[in-house]
Amino acid sequence: MNMFWNEEREENTAFKVPDDIVDLSFAIRCKCLPLDHAYALSQALHAVLPWLADEEAAGVHLIHVAESGNGWYRPQSDDALLHLSRRTRMMLRVPKHRIDDARRLEGLSLEIEGHALEVGDSVVKQLSALSTLFARHVVMADTAMSEADFLQHVVAELKALDIPVRKILCGKAHDLKTPTEVIHTQSVMVADLEPEAAVSLQQKGIGPGRKMGCGLFL
Repeated sequence: MNMFWNEEREENTAFKVPDDIVDLSFAIRCKCLPLDHAYALSQALHAVLPWLADEEAAGVHLIHVAESGNGWYRPQSDDALLHLSRRTRMMLRVPKHRIDDARRLEGLSLEIEGHALEVGDSVVKQLSALSTLFARHVVMADTAMSEADFLQHVVAELKALDIPVRKILCGKAHDLKTPTEVIHTQSVMVADLEPEAAVSLQQKGIGPGRKMGCGLFL
């Protein structure tokens, strides 16, 4: 396991989270979905919301259940199904001016590889100013990358965004499949962020694939 750790930090003044980019959280009714549903969900959403393709700041969070605990267990095999609870949500990251457009999803039923996903009401959630953020999928620039090389790649991406780098931890690797390629990703935790940097990282993300759940931090 590789990590980057730096304890130096500066004092920060009070900070108000901007609302120009938000997460729109939808209630859903869906018994189960494929574990790897990134491509299918993205395609279904683009069919209803074609502006997603050109909206650079928009992103699609993949649908997740707990890794373990409370009787739930997240499967690992590629052909496994996620069994969703009534509390499971679907989230889109959208600019403020697209909130009403995204709410066109309410009341619709999406087909995700043969599974019906009924979309309910939505609520707006502001981005977080907490110091620790997590991305389940960050695209690897090179499939031959070692974990140490991937860590340095993430550090370079953060510095390019003018985000001070103090603590980073790389976690599990996951492959996301499309009809034409396999996208290699790894989870990333970034810690000890100042509020401004935390919001900026959520707004900008790291790397490609935002419409398939990649590079998005929570």
